[in-house]
Order: sequence, then C-alpha cells, then structure tokens
Amino acid sequence: MGLISSVLTFLFGGGRNVVRETTEIFRENAENGAERSLTLQQQAMIQFGQEFQAPQKGTFDRFMDGLNRLPRPAMALGTLGLFIAAMVDPLWFAARMQGIALVPEPLWWLLGVIVSFYFGARHQAKVQDMQREITATMQRTPQVLENLRALKAMRSDGIGAADPGTDVDLAESAGHPDVNPALEDWRRKRVA
Repeated sequence: MGLISSVLTFLFGGGRNVVRETTEIFRENAENGAERSLTLQQQAMIQFGQEFQAPQKGTFDRFMDGLNRLPRPAMALGTLGLFIAAMVDPLWFAARMQGIALVPEPLWWLLGVIVSFYFGARHQAKVQDMQREITATMQRTPQVLENLRALKAMRSDGIGAADPGTDVDLAESAGHPDVNPALEDWRRKRVA
C-alpha cells in the first residue's frame, strides 16, 4: 500500500500532474490553445478596426471635401444646360460649339485623364469608406446575435411557451381561472 501511495504521490502529488505535463510536451493543451487563438483573433480584429477608423477632419479638410463634391453635379447640370441652350437659342449654341471644335486634341486627352483620375480617386475613397462601415458592422455582430437570441427566447407562440414547468402552484392556478364578475353577470343574463 505504501508503494502505491508513493507512486501516486510522485505522479499526481505536490500540486503537480506529471502525466499531464509529460503529455503536453507531445500534444498541445486544447484549452490553452483555444485561449491563445481567441487572444490572437481579438488582437487582429482590434488592429483591423483601428486601421479603418476615419481620422477627425479639420475645417480645411471639410472644405476640400465639399469642393471635391462640386465637379460631378457641375458637369451634370452643365450638360443639361447645354441641351437647354441648344433648344432655346440654336445659333448661340452653334457658335459655342464651333469654339469647342477649335480645342486641340492633346487638350481633350488631358481633360480625359483629369476626369478619369478624379472619378477613380473618388471611387477608391468610397470603397475605403465602405470597408470602414463593414468593419463597424462586424464589430456589432455579436451584440446583434445576442439580441436576436434574447428576442427569440421572449416569443410566446412556440410549443410549450406557457408550460408552468415544475411550479405546482402555477399549474394549479392555470387550471382554475380567476373570477370575472362581468363574465359571471353575462352568463346569468344569458341563461335567464
């Protein structure tokens, strides 16, 4: 008996577990591995979230953003204005178009490049804004799922929603409805 006791004390005594420690040399502890994986994933999400946060903009930046929003509406309204001018005063419109016909071809190419870069940069900025919004949505996802679970638990149209469980008093009171004087009066008048 003493030999068995000393062997078990050697293996499991003294606040140590030699078998577990030896096993962990060859195989990762699943719980510790899951904790490390969770920490790594949380740190990655925090880093990604910080990467897509929009910096606070100053007055100059807001002014430039407003100025950058002008070319698209100006081009659209200008084109509509040209159509209206062509209908209202065709001679004036034809004179202006003759002036545009004198613009050299390299200048048209330069205008095309400028417009392409403007719209390309705007598209890239919009895509980055969308990525920031997606990141914010992903960060809210766990809370939304928890809210959905709570709402689902509150539903009363499922089978067994009114089950009193092991509460005997509740089950007994459910079998005998409360006295309703108005209902009793209606029943008496109906019989009479």
